Amino acid sequence: MSKSFETQGTIHSIGETQTFGQNGFTKREFVIKVTGEGENPAYPNYLALELTKDKCALMDQYQLGQEIIAHFNLSGRLWAAQGKPEKCFTSLQAWRIESPEASFGGTAPAGGSVGNGFNVNDFTPSSNNFDDDVPF
Repeated sequence: MSKSFETQGTIHSIGETQTFGQNGFTKREFVIKVTGEGENPAYPNYLALELTKDKCALMDQYQLGQEIIAHFNLSGRLWAAQGKPEKCFTSLQAWRIESPEASFGGTAPAGGSVGNGFNVNDFTPSSNNFDDDVPF
């Protein structure tokens, strides 16, 4: 199992969902311009990420230029054709996309979904005063 990572950026491009093979494997690629802490706008970094299978639909609610946080796994595999040198392919496989406001407790994207199935519009804050429970 690979380690999970996340990055923040603006959407540069969104590809169409593609189907491969007889099994109907689906894949969708998108590119973000990385933003946030440590990024120098004079030397922008662009990352190509991919969504597979049922995750392809995650990009349907986003548009070019929109700021997102992409959660992804780093994946790689070796490939060698007969008589040719071995090659290593690396991919960033996204599994969750969210707006920065949703991940930091701000407003949720359209529809109220925060990215993990939680609907902010269904939440009713409690009116309890918890200051009375502090033991000091």
